[in-house]
Amino acid sequence: MSLLAWIVLGLIAGFIGSKIVNNTGQGLIVDILLGVVGAVVGGFLFNQFGQPGVSGLNLYSLLVAIVGAVVVLWLYHALMGRRRLL
Repeated sequence: MSLLAWIVLGLIAGFIGSKIVNNTGQGLIVDILLGVVGAVVGGFLFNQFGQPGVSGLNLYSLLVAIVGAVVVLWLYHALMGRRRLL
């Protein structure tokens, strides 16, 4: 998959993941970065459970990336929320 496809997939997954986790986006750059990281994490998690990971720019890959983005965003908010309390 090309870099542009990863960025597009990451943007969409990061945006949808942000809406699922906290109803607001983190900003364009952070949404893209967390979405791309989420796509990688989602692909890894799906591979661990015997399913194919991100295979291209299609709906299945988008679903995998969104699941990964939700996991990454949840961890991001858990760590950043904890950091603010200290």
